[in-house]
Amino acid sequence: MDEFELPLSTRLNLETGRITWKELGFFFARGRILQATTELDLIEVATALANDDASKVSSWLNTQQVRILPDVIAKEWAADDNNLWAVVVAPWVVVQKKPTHRLI
Repeated sequence: MDEFELPLSTRLNLETGRITWKELGFFFARGRILQATTELDLIEVATALANDDASKVSSWLNTQQVRILPDVIAKEWAADDNNLWAVVVAPWVVVQKKPTHRLI
């Protein structure tokens, strides 16, 4: 099966990966990073953006579940970027910090 025959969400999932803050700095400087909260599914957000699903995206923007990455969060991520996940939906890089789970 050709990659372009795969559903969009599957293709985006294949293009998602860990990323370091150093790799994101260029995009942050240009205001091109969207932060998705950990409550959302990163692939669902990317798919909605790619499909121009205004209803979903507007809802997330209004509730701040998706937003342009604030400076204060960028500083935190620059200090500890071990759990950053990203996917590109041009012109945006959608980034999510996965929570760290501690074993008790």
